Amino acid sequence: MNLQEIKKFDNMAHEWWDIDGKFKTLHHINPTRMQFIQSHTNLTNKKILDVGCGGGILTERLALNGGIVTGIDLAPQSINVAKMHLLESNLDIDYQCIDIVEFANHHTQSYDVITCMEILEHVDNPEYIISNCAKLLKPNGIIFLSTLDKTLKSYLFGVLIAEYILKLLPKGTHNYEKFIRPSDLRHMLSKYNLQMTDIKGLSYNPLTQIAKITNDINVNYMVCASLN
Repeated sequence: MNLQEIKKFDNMAHEWWDIDGKFKTLHHINPTRMQFIQSHTNLTNKKILDVGCGGGILTERLALNGGIVTGIDLAPQSINVAKMHLLESNLDIDYQCIDIVEFANHHTQSYDVITCMEILEHVDNPEYIISNCAKLLKPNGIIFLSTLDKTLKSYLFGVLIAEYILKLLPKGTHNYEKFIRPSDLRHMLSKYNLQMTDIKGLSYNPLTQIAKITNDINVNYMVCASLN
């Protein structure tokens, strides 16, 4: 992740747990992300790593569903917010502000499940993230990823409408050039012996504030892959 992206999320860190704030859409889609994850694995007593955990919205839900969870992120203020929120949630989560390469060097083949959600479109080199996630997974481990397809539809809904018209996200949240086609993501995964086993779309209705799993992967999509 580049310094500009880190600074951007640090500047918004105080809003992570404001359900009406800049991250409100993440709170709305969180149950649907969990639905997708739990459709593929039982989280109870699984060692789980949440890569790019931010303020811990997904991380805490993974722990609430029985996981032994670690969250890592490069934005120090986001990690501080995540740690502070544990005082309210009373959960046991290991949060670390650390680069994934350094973390992978000390935790090779340590995790049953890795989540990497809404992160790949914010980094300069998504393959860098994927390669290190593969190092961190145990044999037959599972990784869950989500990002945005690189289509006209994703630019319309993911950038113009979401950020500028409905203001569901802060302006500048997404850079269309960093969106990733599913075929490109599949290729990156296969280079590190990760086999894509499922791919689903994630749609969000701003009026009802409800997300659902769909077969339309042309905007937001979620992937499950296993380490061969």
